Amino acid sequence: MKNRRLQTGLLAVTLLQISYIDVAAQDSLNFPPPSIPVSVNAMEVKESIDVDGNLSEPSWQNAPVISDFFRMEPRQGGTTLYQTFVRILFDKSNIYFGVFCRDSAGKKGVRVQDLRRDFLYGENDVFYLQLDPQNLKRYCISFQTAPYGAQRDLQAFDDAFRDNDWDALWTVRTHITDSGYYAEFAIPFKTLRYNKASDSTTASWGLTLARLARRDYEVTVFPKVPQSFSPYRMTYAAELKGLKLPPPSANIRVQPYVLYQYSTARNAGGEKATIGEFKGGGEVKWAINPRAVLDLTFNTDFAQADVDQAVNNLTRFNIQFPERRQFFLENRGVYAGADVRGLKPFFSRSIGLSNTQFNAEPVPIDVGIRYTERNQKRTLAGLYVRQRGTDFQGASNFALARYLKNYGEQSNTGLMITHRLDEAEGSKGITQRHNTTLTWDGFIRPKDDFNIQYLVSASRDNTNDSIGFAGNFWIEKQANKWYGFWKSTYIDKKYLPGMGFVFATNTLYNNPGGYYIWRPKGKLGKLIRRWDPGAYVNYYQNASNFRFQQADIYLFPVYIIFQSGAFLEYAITPTWQNIDFPFQQLSIPLEQKPYFYTRHYVSHRTDQSKKLSLATKFEWGRYYNGRLQTLLLTGRIAPLPNIAFTGTYERNNFQNLGVNKEDLKTDLFTASLRLAYNPRIQATVFYQYNSFDERGRWNVRGSWEFAPLSFLYIVFNETSFANNPARNQSVINKITYLKQF
Repeated sequence: MKNRRLQTGLLAVTLLQISYIDVAAQDSLNFPPPSIPVSVNAMEVKESIDVDGNLSEPSWQNAPVISDFFRMEPRQGGTTLYQTFVRILFDKSNIYFGVFCRDSAGKKGVRVQDLRRDFLYGENDVFYLQLDPQNLKRYCISFQTAPYGAQRDLQAFDDAFRDNDWDALWTVRTHITDSGYYAEFAIPFKTLRYNKASDSTTASWGLTLARLARRDYEVTVFPKVPQSFSPYRMTYAAELKGLKLPPPSANIRVQPYVLYQYSTARNAGGEKATIGEFKGGGEVKWAINPRAVLDLTFNTDFAQADVDQAVNNLTRFNIQFPERRQFFLENRGVYAGADVRGLKPFFSRSIGLSNTQFNAEPVPIDVGIRYTERNQKRTLAGLYVRQRGTDFQGASNFALARYLKNYGEQSNTGLMITHRLDEAEGSKGITQRHNTTLTWDGFIRPKDDFNIQYLVSASRDNTNDSIGFAGNFWIEKQANKWYGFWKSTYIDKKYLPGMGFVFATNTLYNNPGGYYIWRPKGKLGKLIRRWDPGAYVNYYQNASNFRFQQADIYLFPVYIIFQSGAFLEYAITPTWQNIDFPFQQLSIPLEQKPYFYTRHYVSHRTDQSKKLSLATKFEWGRYYNGRLQTLLLTGRIAPLPNIAFTGTYERNNFQNLGVNKEDLKTDLFTASLRLAYNPRIQATVFYQYNSFDERGRWNVRGSWEFAPLSFLYIVFNETSFANNPARNQSVINKITYLKQF
C-alpha cells in the first residue's frame, strides 16, 4: 500500500511537471536554420605567415572581415558589448584565422585561470571556431584559445556528444593590448580530413565562430544560432568558400616514446623491493582518406595521464570514472551508448586497467588497432586490443565492430558487437572466459530542439552460459524557456558487458524531470542571468519482480545563475529506500528494511573566473535510520595565469547509523598546485588523503611541449597509508615525439 501511494505521488509530481512545462512551452526564440547558409570567403596568401599573435603581415589587413556576431548569452539578440573581428587566410600548408577580441579594459579585463591545455570552458575568456570539412552538418572539430594562448580542442557529434579530451596538431599564439587581445591560429591541412573539391579548384566547408567574454558572460556567435543550442550545432553553420585545397597527403602521424621507470614497493612487514626498467612503444595514426582513419598502438603507456581522484561513494550504485587516455578518446562518440550515463556496452576503461571501479591499476597493453570510417551516409568502426597477462590475471583480447546508418537530417541507427576473450592460465588457476554483447541503438532528432535516443543490448558470458538484456530510452525537449526529459534504463541481473560499464544490475530506473528557464529583465536582470526552478524524479525497481528499490524527488526551487557567473542552489530531496539485501554504507552495516528520510542541500559558488574563488556545499537531514551532514569546501587562488592553487575538503559526519547506531566521520583532503612558465612548460603537484582508508597519494608531473604534441615528462607517484609502513613509489622519465607526414 505504501509503495502504491508513493507511485501515485511520484506520478502526480511528474504530471505537474509536464503541465508546468506545457504552460511554458510558448517559445518562439528557437528559429530554424537558414535555407541558404551565410557565406564567407578565405583569401589565399603568398607571403609567409609568422604565427606570433600580432597579425602584422599585410595580408591580414587585406582579408575580408567577419564581425556580424550574434549574441546568445546572457540575452538572445540585441547589441553586443564585446565586438569580435575575424579574418581567414590560407596557403599550401595551413588555414589561418586572425582574431581580434575587443575589450576596452585591456589586460585588466582578461579572465584566465591557468594555462593548461583543454582548460575548463566557462571560467576563462575564450575564442573558438568550429570546422566541418566534410560538410556533414552533424560533426565538427573545434579549436579554442584563451587570451594567454592556452589550447583547447574537441570533437562534437550532433551537438549531443563531445570528445573534450581529443587533441589535434595545430598552433595558436596570442597578444594582449590595452584594447583587447589578438589570436592567430595556424591549422595544418594535414590535421583536417576533408573532401576534395569536385571542380578541383575551390572547396567550401561548414564554419561557426564563437566568443565567450567571461567578465559579463557574453557569448556571441557567427552565424546566428539559437540560445538553446551551442556553436557546435552545424546545421546553422556558415559556408566557408574559396579554399584551394592541396592534394590529400599520406597524412600519417607517428608518435614513438621511450621512458625509464624506477619503482620501489614496501609491504606491511617493511620488506622493500625495487625495479628499474626501460620501455619503448608508440602510436601511429594513418588517415587513409578523408573519411577513414587507422590507429595503431604498441607497448602502450599512459604514464602522463591524470590520476583518478578518490571518492567516498554514499550511494548504492557503482561510480563511473572518466577516461583520460588519449588513444581511446578520439571518435569515442561513434560507439553505442557513448553518452548514456550508467549503461555502456563499451567503455574503454575496461581495457588496460585492473579494476574499472575502485583504485584501478594499469595493466600493460601489447598492441591495439582501431579503424573508423565516416561519411554522410554511415559510420564503420572496429577495434582490437591485446592486454598482457600479469601475475594476478591472464592475458585478455578485446574486439569491437560498429555500424551506424545516418538517415534524415540528424538521425541515425546502428549495431555494435563486442567480444572479450580472457585466456586461460593453468599455473594461476585461471580458466578461459568469453563475453559477447550485441547492441542496437539510435538517435532521432525530428526537430532541432527535440531529441530521442534508444538502446537495446544483450550479453552472453560463458562462465555460467547466461544471456542478459539491458536497454535505455531517453527523450528531451530543449526549448529556449524550458527543458524537459524522460529517461528509462533497464538492466537485468544476467546482463554483463565484459567491455562495458553498468551502474547497477537487476534494476529498472525511470527518471523524468524538467525545469523552467526564467531570464529576468530590468533591475533584477542586471543581477540574475537565469533562474531555473524544477524537479527531477528518480525511481528504481527490481528488474526481476518490479519490487520497489529506491525513489527520490529532487526539488530545486532555487537554482540561480548570477550575471557574474556566481551560483546559488537550494534543493530538498524526499527519499524512499527499500534495503532487502546485505548492504553497508562505507563500513556501517544497515538493517534490511524500508526507510524514508528527507535531505536538504545548499550550494553556492562565487565567480569562478576571478583570482580568488570559493565554492561551498552543505547537505543535511536524516539518512536511512540515522543522520548525515556533508560539508564540501573548495577554494582556488590564481593570482596569475601562471600560478593556480586549489584546495578541497570534504567531511561526512554519520550519526546513529546502521544496525549498531554507529557514528563515523570521514575527511577527504585534496590539494593541487599548477605552475606554468607558458602554455608549453608546466608542472602540477597533486595530493589527496582519505581518512576512511587512511590512504595518501602524491602525483607530481612536469611537462615540456618542445614541439607541437611532442613532450618531455617527469612524473613522481606515491601511495602510502597512515600507521602502516606499506608504500609504493615510482619515478618516470618519458619523452614522446610526434611527426606528421
